[in-house]
Amino acid sequence: MAEFSGSEAAHLLGGLATTFDFLPSEVLNMALVPLRLLLDHAAENGYGIPAFNVNNLEQVQSIMEAAYETDSPVILQASRGARSYAGENFLRHLILAAVETYPDIPVVMHQDHGNSPATCFGAAANGFTSVMMDGSLEADAKTPASYEYNVNTTKEVVDVAHAIGVSVEGELGCLGSLETGKGEAEDGHGFEGSLSKEQLLTDPAEAADFVARTKVDALAIAIGTSHGAYKFTRKPTGEVLAISRIAEIHKAIPNTHLVMHGSSSVPQEWIEMINKYGGSIPETYGVPVEEIQEGIRNGVRKVNIDTDNRLAFTAAIREAAASDPSNFDPRHFNKPARKYMKQVCLDRYQQFWCAGNASKIHQRDINYYAGLYAKGALDPKTVVAV
Repeated sequence: MAEFSGSEAAHLLGGLATTFDFLPSEVLNMALVPLRLLLDHAAENGYGIPAFNVNNLEQVQSIMEAAYETDSPVILQASRGARSYAGENFLRHLILAAVETYPDIPVVMHQDHGNSPATCFGAAANGFTSVMMDGSLEADAKTPASYEYNVNTTKEVVDVAHAIGVSVEGELGCLGSLETGKGEAEDGHGFEGSLSKEQLLTDPAEAADFVARTKVDALAIAIGTSHGAYKFTRKPTGEVLAISRIAEIHKAIPNTHLVMHGSSSVPQEWIEMINKYGGSIPETYGVPVEEIQEGIRNGVRKVNIDTDNRLAFTAAIREAAASDPSNFDPRHFNKPARKYMKQVCLDRYQQFWCAGNASKIHQRDINYYAGLYAKGALDPKTVVAV
């Protein structure tokens, strides 16, 4: 384990010391936890955790209400786009309000798709207990990176983050469509050109090497999923959604937590409602829940979901506007939006077998995990040869 006596780690520790001064220490110690804690518990008990992207108050409320009702642990994640939209401080305080309101629910504050070490370090300094270093792309968040760039950049983040107990998710392979052979971009992140099948599918042997060299806590893998609603033009089969690749990767790195990105199921009911009330979303399909469940059986512990809540939110707004065209009270629109998003979250917590587990988790903060990382207690175990 690299030591940071004065530079980056000291700066981060200083930032973290003042980030939460206004909150009672017992609240923080009970609820705000690193990603590694939740994923270890999920692996030991055979379930997956939906990681919901958040941009505003209603999204945070919907997720937390659903988690409370189902006794589910929570991963709230924010992309660079979300942090830019809502404002760093506003978003952080929304999540901390969730922690204070629901002190018995363990909550991870996770930064999604960091494009550089600086982005990850900034998130950690602002109180995020988990960061993703997406080294599959260069710092412009558009250009596919070399394997060695990915390894070196991710390891740089791991060394600093683990020194302060913050978890790290890496990514190997590029998100994109096996159906079209192209990458995709959302919120300014992603490569939009043509990609080879090798780039669109994570190689199991390379995954084993990557984990051994970087010591990431979780690995996002490429299996043909993409961000946004337009994932597949037809119900996906093995030709365009390589769920079987998950089992191969899990066999190579059985002790590493796998992450599925772009895993919204794109419920047809929301698309139909949006189109009924003036929308024009073409026929499109997401990742079927039963395929995600198969992934969970084969080592997937974190399942990223954003589009499903966006669709539910939009459907509610359109329906509310159509039902009372003269109404201009924001609450008239936001209340049903919150209700519909909550239903999405309730469904996913139950479908991923996450429900009933929050109260079983012995909560630990990042300081505790810094000690474990320093002792090497959480280093990757010996991987299986492939």
